[in-house]
Amino acid sequence: MTLSATAMPVVLVVDDEPDNFDVVEAMLSNQGYILHYAANGQIALDCLSSVQPDLILLDVMMPGIDGMEVCRQIKALPQWRGVPIIMVTALNAKQDLSRCLAAGADDFVSKPVNLLELVARTRSMLRIHQQYQQLATFNTQLEGLVQQRTAQLQALIDEDALTQLPSRSRLLQATSVALQTAQSKGSFGETSQASSRCTPYSVGLAYLDCDQFKLVNGAFGYAVGNELLQAIAQRLQLQLRPGDMLARLGEDEFCFLLHHLADLETLEAWVETVFESFVRPFRVVNCDFFVSVCMGVALADATTAQPETLLQAADTAMYRAKRQGQGSYQVFDALLSTATRDRLTLETDLQRALEHREFITYYQPIVQLATRQVVGFEALVRWQHPERQMVPPGNFIPCMEETGLVVKVGLVVLRQACEQLRVWHQQGATDWTVSVNLSVRQFDSPTLLADIDRVLAATEVNPAYLKLEITESALMQDAEAAIAVMNQLRSRQIQISLDDFGTGYSSLGYLHRFPIDTLKIDRSFVQQIHPGNRNHQVVNTIIALSNQLALPVVAEGIETVEQLQCLQALGCEFGQGYLFAKPLPASDIQVYPKSE
Repeated sequence: MTLSATAMPVVLVVDDEPDNFDVVEAMLSNQGYILHYAANGQIALDCLSSVQPDLILLDVMMPGIDGMEVCRQIKALPQWRGVPIIMVTALNAKQDLSRCLAAGADDFVSKPVNLLELVARTRSMLRIHQQYQQLATFNTQLEGLVQQRTAQLQALIDEDALTQLPSRSRLLQATSVALQTAQSKGSFGETSQASSRCTPYSVGLAYLDCDQFKLVNGAFGYAVGNELLQAIAQRLQLQLRPGDMLARLGEDEFCFLLHHLADLETLEAWVETVFESFVRPFRVVNCDFFVSVCMGVALADATTAQPETLLQAADTAMYRAKRQGQGSYQVFDALLSTATRDRLTLETDLQRALEHREFITYYQPIVQLATRQVVGFEALVRWQHPERQMVPPGNFIPCMEETGLVVKVGLVVLRQACEQLRVWHQQGATDWTVSVNLSVRQFDSPTLLADIDRVLAATEVNPAYLKLEITESALMQDAEAAIAVMNQLRSRQIQISLDDFGTGYSSLGYLHRFPIDTLKIDRSFVQQIHPGNRNHQVVNTIIALSNQLALPVVAEGIETVEQLQCLQALGCEFGQGYLFAKPLPASDIQVYPKSE
């Protein structure tokens, strides 16, 4: 029971002598208590529920059930354990009083009863009881609040707040149940190339990622982005088949749990309907948004019998699909699994290679075509693996680009190239330049200028002989921002080369907008150049325009005398390629000091 702060406390007096009750009643008559009387212990036990006492005054010596036993039985009842009991006794031996406390009594009053003692002890016990009840009430309220918050937290865990779709946690739970069911039926799908079908009751996950969704948040804000996500979720729910589940896993990532896949043809037909549902634009805040998705599908088999493993497989397939381009999908298989493991191993090896300083710089000469005199070098990264010797650049540079490690490795190459350039200048080759490639990620790095400044300060190289090669794609992502960075570089006297020209946007008209010092013609045009073909005309146009803009031109990938002669006839001034020299370590490059 709960004792209200305004209710009159109820006191139950248990004594086989009615006269004793009259005495107690007289002593407590003006204290604001409600008194009830029980003539023996059994009556007291029977009337607890009806009387609801806040305090019990219990005589020790009674016929039948004595006070000690009554006390023990009351304290054994959970609902009455907290009601204080004052034993009223003529016993005064310490052993007897100890027995009272051992039986569960909270206090005792000696007979004959003293007014002041009875009033004081009664008031004290009632106050303690009230505090106990307040604490119990607080605990009950706290427990209710904890349960409420726990339910709210569980709802957040189980449900995406924005779309009200199931969360990753619920998806994994449902996938676990589906996998157990499929396993019990012995019906994991066959996904090998030897079989184009999978058995009924197969389980699959289809992982979707919206292409370039961050552009929407960046251009229109997160409020519009959230509305678009809600619209996408609603449209995806229309693709749910009976028994399937759709969950939201991340910002623009969704996942279907698929059941009862009869065969791969059924799966492919369903995938096609999902892609078709994105053909129509999404109408949000009076604007039409065209969204495309990439999808990775993983079908359960013996190697993906755990929900986390199956989800990881679908995620891996989705990222492979994204590399194929917008609107692509990929089904996870053993080959993809092997490729993924190899990729993760490569990423780990590259991190270790950076820590162990395994990246070194080779240099390919850039020559004046008319005289074949060396005027500079292009710095090219090489990986000197401790076990695999020299790893070809094509085997690791794409991975560095995708993981962002190219920023750190590029800084290593820049520093090595500047240190080597300073050495060559000290040795007398004072007119040599060194060209260093900047990847798209490097060019977009917010610390680019600060990183370059640190390298220049540490190496004390003359920046006027340093050229940074930037691709068209790096410039055209944000032309105005690119121009601002390029102007900052030129303010440091650093030269800028436009690398691989003709392979990106291939627009000659924008050249005058950028502060460029040199133009490099991509090797793809050089390797097939001969009079009369299209490449010859393109190179001729590039060289003619460059002459008008007073931009020196460097042709890449010159491998034959015929290519050299053709470029010379077109007026190309500089070039590089295997015809002159392959990339070399600095130790193999002979310095011939410039004669006075």
